Amino acid sequence: MGAARIGRRPLLATALALPHAARAQAGWPTRPVRVVISWPPGGGADVPMRLAAPAMQQVLGQPLVLENRAGASGSVGAGVVAQAAPDGYTTLADTAGGSVNHLLIPGLPYDFQRSFSMVSQMVRSPLLCVVRADHPAKDLHGLLERCRSLPGQVPFGSSGVGTMTHLAPALLLRRAGVTANHIPYRGGAASITGILSGDAEFVFSTLPSATPLVLEGKLRGLAVSIGHRLGNLPDIPTVQEQGFAGFDIADWLGFYTPAGTPEHAVARLAEAAQAGMRDPNAVKRLGEIGMIPVGSPPAEFAAFFAEQRRTLGAIIQENGIKVE
Repeated sequence: MGAARIGRRPLLATALALPHAARAQAGWPTRPVRVVISWPPGGGADVPMRLAAPAMQQVLGQPLVLENRAGASGSVGAGVVAQAAPDGYTTLADTAGGSVNHLLIPGLPYDFQRSFSMVSQMVRSPLLCVVRADHPAKDLHGLLERCRSLPGQVPFGSSGVGTMTHLAPALLLRRAGVTANHIPYRGGAASITGILSGDAEFVFSTLPSATPLVLEGKLRGLAVSIGHRLGNLPDIPTVQEQGFAGFDIADWLGFYTPAGTPEHAVARLAEAAQAGMRDPNAVKRLGEIGMIPVGSPPAEFAAFFAEQRRTLGAIIQENGIKVE
């Protein structure tokens, strides 16, 4: 009889706790959610998050506090979030380079697959190979011939070592059998400034940084990095069309929380991210610059991240890319 009474107490405690746990999950979040964007304002990480924020806030019922923490190819911002409490109130928006920084930065104190929970792939961002409007190269062939005539001398910019804006031209140059001089900048906007000032001759730029200047006639677009032309820039051919079959590479933006974040918080953040990427204004504005909304669920993003980690890691190893 006593044993029966002892057995009922834990069951009763569990039964009483369940409604409280359910209420806690249903009520999350109860305060603003911080989003650390690991790149400067105006680039391929910043623009999609700012466009998605209004719809995300409606789903969460709380403000998003967007904070740019740029540096070291995104690793500064990622490091901030890796050390944050795993409660869902501090999140990360980072580009594809985050999946390979562990191969490039010695002593990196975190690893994405162990240190973060995958929430959603926000966007896929084609890259645009651009030169200044007065550059002698009129197409991709002309640019590669210039590189061939000046081995290792033609300067090209990127958002940083190991970013997609570095890996895409590295892959192209290797396939073309030519070399050029890499100049890493701190973000996409800075690399475009380098083109306009003449410090660099070409860059595979993210679209938010390059598209407006192409439309204004200050830059010339030579090639699109993915397998089809962009609807907003239909006259610019793809890399594939210009002699490189199968060339299809794009940057992307991931949304993360620290590892160990409760599943209900990750699910709610994913719901918000998906709403942000379905928002008509966000879809329209992203389409105007050529970015492709995704808004994938956590499991799908985790599988995509693992595949990208393998694929991009192979490009780094094959090209001997490292931080100098």
